[in-house]
Amino acid sequence: MAIHPVLRMGHPLLSQRASEVTAFNTPELDQLIADMLATMRAEDGAGLAAPQIGVSRRVVVFGFETNPRYREAPPVPLTVLINPEIKPLDDTLEEGWEGCLSVPGLRGVVPRYKHIEYSGFDASGEPLRVEAEGFHARVVQHECDHLDGILYPRRVRDFSRFGFIDELSAAGLLPAQATDEQP
Repeated sequence: MAIHPVLRMGHPLLSQRASEVTAFNTPELDQLIADMLATMRAEDGAGLAAPQIGVSRRVVVFGFETNPRYREAPPVPLTVLINPEIKPLDDTLEEGWEGCLSVPGLRGVVPRYKHIEYSGFDASGEPLRVEAEGFHARVVQHECDHLDGILYPRRVRDFSRFGFIDELSAAGLLPAQATDEQP
């Protein structure tokens, strides 16, 4: 496994729709997943999408028991999700501060569905279907947006609540637990 540099906003790959995974249990897919998990852990991220490390495939990883960057967040189960689909289970949107390893140093308030069901396949190609709420749901939606070429700043509605972490913190706009770099 290798730790990869994370592509930053402006790289063309981050604006493109990623390709479907068509073959499971291959050395290439297994290596991609191992590299994504290693990179996510090295960055103390809550999640990571394959395009963020330069691979245009519909693969995301997310999850942690505890995370120094998300001290207040409840655990999120460690998950490998391939060819994901997200279905909102109601229309309730919840605003929350997000950041991104691909948009370092910035944070913004983003509305996300509070309660979702996500489905797709695990690393072995087995079907996966999970209900998620709150932070777990936010992380999944954020990571899956990457697969469609969407970075969170495109979802910000109020740009008075978007900016550099240090400026937002100095102004008292950013809660202490929201000073991390990713959703």
